[in-house]
Amino acid sequence: MGAFFNEELSFPPVHANFASSQEQLIRFSKNVHDNVHGNIYLDPLALKFIDTEQFQRQADSFILLLYFVFKKYIYFFELFNYLQWLLQLFYVVNDQICFSYYRLRDLKQLGVTYLVYPGAVHSRFEHSLGVYWLAGAAIQKLKQNQGLELGIDNFDIQTVKLAGLLHDVGHGPFSHLFEREFLPRVISGYKWSHEQMSLKMVDHIVDEHHIDVDFEMIKKIKEMIVASSELTLPKGTREKHFLYDIVANGRNGIDVDKFDYIVRDSRACGLGCNFEFQRLMETMRVLDDEICYRAKEYLTVHKLFYTRADLYRTIYTHPKVKAIELMVVDALLKANDFLEISSSIEDPSDYWKLDDSIIKTIEIAPNQELKESRDLILRIRRRNLYQFCNEYTVPKENLEHFKDVTPQDIVCSQKNGGAILKEEDVAVSNVRIDLARGRHNPLESINFFKDYESKEKFPIPDNRISHLLPTCYQDMIVRVYSKKPELVGAISEAFENFQLKTYGIKAQVHETPEKKKRRL
Repeated sequence: MGAFFNEELSFPPVHANFASSQEQLIRFSKNVHDNVHGNIYLDPLALKFIDTEQFQRQADSFILLLYFVFKKYIYFFELFNYLQWLLQLFYVVNDQICFSYYRLRDLKQLGVTYLVYPGAVHSRFEHSLGVYWLAGAAIQKLKQNQGLELGIDNFDIQTVKLAGLLHDVGHGPFSHLFEREFLPRVISGYKWSHEQMSLKMVDHIVDEHHIDVDFEMIKKIKEMIVASSELTLPKGTREKHFLYDIVANGRNGIDVDKFDYIVRDSRACGLGCNFEFQRLMETMRVLDDEICYRAKEYLTVHKLFYTRADLYRTIYTHPKVKAIELMVVDALLKANDFLEISSSIEDPSDYWKLDDSIIKTIEIAPNQELKESRDLILRIRRRNLYQFCNEYTVPKENLEHFKDVTPQDIVCSQKNGGAILKEEDVAVSNVRIDLARGRHNPLESINFFKDYESKEKFPIPDNRISHLLPTCYQDMIVRVYSKKPELVGAISEAFENFQLKTYGIKAQVHETPEKKKRRL
C-alpha cells in the first residue's frame, strides 16, 4: 500500500560518537509517532517554531467570519479595538470554548483531493514533520560517512532540519490551488509564491515569539527553502552547496520533500508505491560539493520521477479533483470582493489566519453578498459538480509553442445552431504533467559514481541504460467542463471543433458519451 523499509537496506553500524549524539538527540527531544516514518524526534529549537499560533492556532469558523466581515470596515467603526481584543481572546482560549485547529493541520496536503480519495485527509503539518525528519536523517548519514571531509557540524544539521520543518509554512488554502488558480485571476500579472511567503512567515514567527536563533542560521534556512524556486541565490554565493540539495533541490529535483510526499500521498490514497527512497538515502555521497548517487541506483532515481508523474496523473489532476478545484476557485472569486481574501497575502500577521476553513466560513455566513459562493459550495456537498465533457493530450510536436486554452477559445469554436454558449458556462483545465524539469529529462542533471572508492562523478545517458525509458518528458492535457449539465453536448461539440481548427484532427481519444450529453 505504501513504501516500507527493506530490512536489507538497514543503515550500517555507526561510530560511537555518532551514536552518542543520537542518544542525546532522543533524550532531549519530543517523540511523535508518524504513520509513514515511525518515531520522529523533535528537538527543542524545532518545538519553539512548532508551538506557535502560526503553526498551531485556535479559532472556529464563526470567529473567522467575524474577522473577514469586519476587517473591511475597521477604519470606519470604533469596533476595531474591541474586535481585535475579541479575536485575540479566541485565539488563546482552550478547546473548552472553541474547537482547536492548527494552521498547518488545517491545510490539507492535497487540497480537495479527499473529496475523491477519502483517505487523503493528511495535512501540511504531517508532511512538514516528515520532511524535518528525513532532512535530519539525510545530513546525519552524510556526516556519518563523510563528516570530517565535508566539515558538517551541528549548526549545519540544525539548519537543514529547520529548513525541512518550515519549507511549507507559507502555503495557502487548498494546496497549490490558492497560488496557481485563485490569485492569478484576482491580481493579473502579479507573481506570488508560497516559497516567498514562507520566508516572510519565518521572519514573522521569529520576531513575534522572540525565538533565540542565530541570524546566520535563519538566513541559510530561508535560502534552503527557496533553493528550487526562482528566488534562489546564484550557486557561487553559497558555502557547502550540497546542503541546499537536501530539502528543495534546484539542481536536479531529488530531495527529501519528494521522498516524503510521494510515500505519504500514495499511502493516504490507497495506492501502491514501490519507490524506495531509503536506497538513495543509503547510497548518496558528496563529490565536488554535489550529492551524487551510485550508478547502480539509476533506475531507482528514474522511479522517483516516474512515480511522481504517476501521482500527478492518477491523483493530483484526477478529472473529478480538477472539477471540484474549479468550483472552489469560482467560490473564492465570488467571495473575494466581500471577504477581501486576497488582501492577506502580503502581511504574514494576517496571512497565517487563512486556511482551508475559509470554505466553512463562507458556507455558514448569512450575508447575501456570499450567496453565489454558498450555492457553489452546496453543489460540491451534493455532488452536483461541473460536468467533465472531454479531454485531449496535446500532440508532441505542438508542445513547445502551446498556449493555455481558455473558455473563450471553446465558445468561439461553436457553430451556428443549438444552445448559445457563454464563457461563464465553460471551464477549462490545462494540466501539465512532467518529470519535475518541464520538457527536459531530469536525469541529465544528476551525477553518479561507480563505487565508494571512486572520486569521479559522471552523468548516465538514457540510451546506456534502457531503450524503454521515455523520449518525451512532459504531457499537456486539456480538459473542458460544463458548469451546467444541459450544456454538455453543446460544449463537447464546440471542443471538438476547436481541436479540428487547431490541429486538423480530433485529438481526443473518443467521443463524449451520449448518456453524458443527455444528462440534465
